[in-house]
Amino acid sequence: MKFISSIFQSIILIVIVGILSYWLLGFHSAFEADQMCHSTIVNLNNQKLGCDHDTETHQWILYEKNDDSQPAKVIKRFRYRFL
Repeated sequence: MKFISSIFQSIILIVIVGILSYWLLGFHSAFEADQMCHSTIVNLNNQKLGCDHDTETHQWILYEKNDDSQPAKVIKRFRYRFL
């Protein structure tokens, strides 16, 4: 019985750490993530970079534009908190 209790406590601890990391590591709003993405483009001074908003995963994506036959390369993701 003690073994099952320790497994349950471990699962609860992992869930709590996951929730806290989600709330503490992301940007506070989509606006902040957008500003950071565009600021990174200006700082890198690269015309081939772009930013796009992904509403399903709640993040702004910094990517390198390629020609039409190649997929874009994701450089960095700027996740923001949802709710």
